[in-house]
Amino acid sequence: QVQVVESGGGLVQAGGSLRLSCAVSGRTFGTYAMGWFRQAPGKEREFVAAIRGIGLQTYYTDGAKGRFTISRDNAKNTVYLQMNSLKPEDTAVYYCAAHPDYSGIAYYSRSAYAYWGQGTQVTVSS
Repeated sequence: QVQVVESGGGLVQAGGSLRLSCAVSGRTFGTYAMGWFRQAPGKEREFVAAIRGIGLQTYYTDGAKGRFTISRDNAKNTVYLQMNSLKPEDTAVYYCAAHPDYSGIAYYSRSAYAYWGQGTQVTVSS
């Protein structure tokens, strides 16, 4: 089974930056669509960003555009989420998800991903 492990979470002040990493096991990482989701206390898990395995297109939720950057290093089986200009509203557990890419994948939907990490806590203080 594919293993997904997030790291890099922590406590930062508003306006600061944080870089999350997500390591994925297996030989087919380069063909996976990868997504970042987050879940704040008492709220639903929501889509943050995604990067395709086919074509490497990137996608962001409106609140992340201009502040967050998703990237991948296929040689390291790792996807990253660079978060800049962090706001208290970004506080959440961030989850990394993976699924073999295919044309038409609903990259923004939790149901599109078969493999999930345990999450890493990001706390932004004011």
